[in-house]
Formats: sequence, structure tokens, C-alpha cells
Amino acid sequence: MNASKVWFTDLRTRPGHNLLDKTEALMRAAGIEIIDFKDKFVALKLHLGEPGNLAYIRPNYVARVVKLIRELGGRPFLTDCNTLYTGGRSNAVDHLQSAQENGFNRIAVGADVIIADGLKGTDYREVPIHLKRCETAKIGTAIADADIIVSLTHFKGHEQTGFGGTLKNLGMGSGSRGGKMQMHSESKPRIDVVKCTACGTCVLSCPQVAIGWNADHKAVIDYTKCVGCGQCVAVCMYGAARPVFQGTNDALNEKIAEYVYAVLHGKPAFHVSFIMDVSPKCDCWGHNDAAIVPDIGIAASFDPVALDQACVDLVNKAVANQGSVLGDVHFEHGDKFTHVHPDTRWESQVAHAEEIGLGTRQYDLVAVE
Repeated sequence: MNASKVWFTDLRTRPGHNLLDKTEALMRAAGIEIIDFKDKFVALKLHLGEPGNLAYIRPNYVARVVKLIRELGGRPFLTDCNTLYTGGRSNAVDHLQSAQENGFNRIAVGADVIIADGLKGTDYREVPIHLKRCETAKIGTAIADADIIVSLTHFKGHEQTGFGGTLKNLGMGSGSRGGKMQMHSESKPRIDVVKCTACGTCVLSCPQVAIGWNADHKAVIDYTKCVGCGQCVAVCMYGAARPVFQGTNDALNEKIAEYVYAVLHGKPAFHVSFIMDVSPKCDCWGHNDAAIVPDIGIAASFDPVALDQACVDLVNKAVANQGSVLGDVHFEHGDKFTHVHPDTRWESQVAHAEEIGLGTRQYDLVAVE
């Protein structure tokens, strides 16, 4: 397969050409105008930000994208699916409130938010795909029904997939709550009783009520109820709740890629990735840790695989922020995401995505002023 083009702009500006102008120039240079947007419903798929987390994409950028799509004749709406874990985005009422608080509203961005899988995460289309891991994929209805997909991704680390990029945004993010269960079903955590302090945070946070106490008053997981959502891993402050992959990490990453296939198959799509505030963990946390590298820039492509690979490479080539978790783990060289999350193997996601025809890991980086 020939190399795909990934267009890239850095964050340097000048009078009359600010970062919003650069974002639009990048998208036009990358060829977004070749898509026929006329009277089409355009899903702007993005993470709306867990309350308390400030690393998500600024609404200002989204507003410029909305403006551009309207100028091209499209009918854009902002969208995401509800989360599997408990928090500020596990149902449409709370999710919309979180979006409003974070600036994703008609006044700020010029478009409305539609929670793709409905009030309780049960509104989805079952899309036949017949791939290695999934026969069908449960995709949020508003995303499945959209005519065009434009993904806007905050590129960052992730404690279960290594990094969270375009594929993660589209795959896990477009799955209904049932779809997320399907993707997580082979990756279930364990409790290290030596590290468990019996604080009870995981017990209170488990959406499946799958964690209780053993005879020694240490947390214990009932695997007949556990769906592998990872909420306990996310909230544990003592490293006692740990992911257990041992091959299941590949299953998770490959299912995510197959869900992307379900989202994009047969539809025009375009992708933008913001490589800034590169936090070590997902935006699903109610906080964001210090960025692991300085802000790098913005990249865009029609190829989500090439885009993710380019973003990984750009982060790995950047100087590590010693005031971040990389300083805590004494990072010197190598892959930053694997160093932060040694139990993960992000390569399996992009490799499987390439294998099923979503794009190629080979790319040419094209600079845009």
C-alpha cells in the first residue's frame, strides 16, 4: 500500500494568522473540500471532556470546524456516546450537562450536541462487520445514521490501549454502552491485596457492583459481574487495581479497530488530531495530569491509521517533560506510551486497523504554514 499523506501544522503564529486560522488552513490543505457536504448530516465525533478534566480540545477549535463545514454546505452536530463507567457522562442528561459546562454548546461552537446512543446508552444500530473479533458492532444511532464523519481527537496516553488517538476516539467512543462492554469483555482487572488499603473507592465506583470485600477486608472482584470497564483501575490511588492483559490487550485494541470499521465503512470521513496537552491518561478521568511532552501541533488526514502512527512518532521524537510522569519513572529513551503504560501494546491497534483496510501505517508528513 502506498504511503498516505498526513498534513501537519505547528503552533507558531503571526499577526493575522492565529491558531484557528491555521486549523482551517490545515483542513483545507488536507483536502476536506473534496467531500460533498451539501445538505449532509455531519457527525463531529469528539470527547466532550469528563468534568474536572481540562485537557480536552478547546471549543474554539471546534467552533472553527463547525463554521467551515457550514460554509461547505453541511449540517454539523457534535456527538459522543455515553460511558460504561460511572461519572459525568454515563447518561445523556449528565453528559449534556458536562458538555455545556465544558463549552460545547450552540453559543460557543455554533452547533448542538447529540448524545449518539440516547438517554441510557441503549439507542444503537447493530452493524454487521464479520471480522476477526466482532460479527457485529453496536454503534450509537446518531453516529450510525450520520452521512459524513469528521473526527476531532485530543491525542494523549491511555492506561488500557497505550495511547488514545483517532482510532480510539472513533472505535470506543462510537460504541454504545453495550458496545463498550463488548470491546472490554476480554480485559478484566485484578486486585493486588498487598497494595489494597481498603479505602473503598473501587467498591463505590464500580458500575456493575462487581467489587466487594473478602474475609480480610480487602477488595475482591466478582468476575461473573465484571465487564472489564477499567473504572476500578482508573480510580485506585494505590496501584492495587491493575489491568490484566496477557493477550487480552490485543483483543481490546483489535475490537476498537473493528468498531472503527463499522463507523467508517461506506462513508466519507476526515480526521483531525490535536497533539497538545498530551496527558498520560484518558480524558475520561476527572482530572488531567501534566503533559508528557510540550505541545506539538495539529495533524489531519483522510487516513486514521496513518494519522495515529504519525502522532505517535511525533510524540516519541519530542523532548519529554521531566515535570510529568515520565520524570517520575526516569524515562530516557524509547517509546513514551509503553514506558508510561508497560502493560499495554498500542501497536496491535494500528496493525489490525491496517490489516482490515482502514489505512496504512506508512505516511508522508506534509507541513502546512
